[in-house]
Amino acid sequence: MSVVSPEVAFAQTGLSLPPAPKPLGVYKPFFIDGKYLYVSGHGPVQDDKSLIIGRIGADMDIEAGKLAARQVGLTILSTIKTNLGSLDRVKRVIKVLGMVNCTPDFERHPYVINGCSELFATVWGEENGIGVRSAVGMGSLPDNIPVEVEALFELA
Repeated sequence: MSVVSPEVAFAQTGLSLPPAPKPLGVYKPFFIDGKYLYVSGHGPVQDDKSLIIGRIGADMDIEAGKLAARQVGLTILSTIKTNLGSLDRVKRVIKVLGMVNCTPDFERHPYVINGCSELFATVWGEENGIGVRSAVGMGSLPDNIPVEVEALFELA
């Protein structure tokens, strides 16, 4: 069994990375502390720099929400690749915090955040791509995005 690098694994998905977003507030999009890479909350940036907008349970269904979470994962990958040069610089996913903009009766937050987690598992493999995780519902998110994710990674 040969293990492929994160860069090769991502290329095999056939997905594209959107442009890495620039901060719209007073924060850093990422921070390196020793062997740890902290990534600030990201939204679902599309290839044309626009955001996916909408509230799950009102404006979009659960499957669209899961795809939005995958798009957030792609946006995080873009920040990593743009700023560190390669996805291969990351050894493993440590923690993911997924926030879901949803109606009060929505209860399947983990399913939505799986869109991001499944992408990370594809890129870094089952062993290194799945970390600890929280998936929570929010009454609103910035710009009415459906999903925001922040993550902690260990650098290679």
